[in-house]
Amino acid sequence: MLRVMTWNIRTGGRDAGVDRLDRVVRVVDAQRPDVLCLQELRGFDRDGLLGDVAGRVGMLPHLARSCFGQPVAVLVRPPLRVLSRDRVRRPFHHAAARLAVATDAGPLTVLSTHLNPYLGGARRAEADWLAAAVRRSGRLALLAGDLNTLAPGVDHTDRLAGLPAHYRRRHLRRDGRTVDTRAVSRLLAAGLVDLWAAGSPGAPDPAGLTVPTRHGGAEFSGMRLDYLLGTPAVAAAARDCRVVRDEETDHASDHYPVLVELDLRHR
Repeated sequence: MLRVMTWNIRTGGRDAGVDRLDRVVRVVDAQRPDVLCLQELRGFDRDGLLGDVAGRVGMLPHLARSCFGQPVAVLVRPPLRVLSRDRVRRPFHHAAARLAVATDAGPLTVLSTHLNPYLGGARRAEADWLAAAVRRSGRLALLAGDLNTLAPGVDHTDRLAGLPAHYRRRHLRRDGRTVDTRAVSRLLAAGLVDLWAAGSPGAPDPAGLTVPTRHGGAEFSGMRLDYLLGTPAVAAAARDCRVVRDEETDHASDHYPVLVELDLRHR
């Protein structure tokens, strides 16, 4: 099994006066993903911080820098073999890292991304860029990250009503009433499959909520913003997609990690 985890660790795992990186490392060590997609890596592009954290968890890193926001990364655990690495070269608010690894079933392309937190139209454009990148990635592709978008086909009335007005506007269309699910909808329309919806029937947490945690997230009201989306071949291989909730993840970030196991043995 290949274990893939995505996680927004909030401002590089550090707040004013609080360093959460030890907790972040303990979570990664406990879950031992083979591929780790990280978002909100503030400061990870300088002073050797990325290499230090990657070394502590026994993984090799690939960072995509951001022009406007914060970097994202994909980390790979040896002996998994990296075939290629780059970034999606579009003006994302944050970034999109792309990396291909060898599996028994063929090359798996993994994209780690973090969509625009403020503007639904910008998120929709970023989703279109990602859909185009996935189409060029072959039959095995996985898109992971904080998409800052509510899932389509779900009644979000109550959770949006609980948000402060300036945060609620981020998830509404210009009419101020319609919930903006366009980014995820565009990715699903492009042929990607929501691995949580496909692989977690009867799960203890059927909504798959990833924010807030006990550490923080006052701007959230029980929302799913973090996703693992795969091509049909990846979805067919998905097992046990779950949100990781425990004492460490309660306090390591304002987002919970999402983990999936992929059975990519040659068939």
